[in-house]
Amino acid sequence: MPQSSLFVFAKISPKDEHFEKAKKAIINILPQTRQEPGCIQFELHENEHEKALFLYEEWESESALEEHYQQPYTAEVFEAYKEWLAVPVDIEKMKKCTSA
Repeated sequence: MPQSSLFVFAKISPKDEHFEKAKKAIINILPQTRQEPGCIQFELHENEHEKALFLYEEWESESALEEHYQQPYTAEVFEAYKEWLAVPVDIEKMKKCTSA
């Protein structure tokens, strides 16, 4: 049976004064991330009313996601988050349900 993809839903809540910087930082890593071998999908969404950013990601495996976290451009964004975020990133990792 083939291994199912790993889906990641991340809610990113920057402080108001850092919202645009946080959004731009993620937009800037979209092309590089999408070129990573284990990346199937990596999309950024925005909720203007809540002032929150949401990443929808699909990875071939947990190890592919861990490899993404080790990339210098990803680490740079994570470092900036220390100052920019109002609350820690809320990350949900999921597998797709399959029929019996």
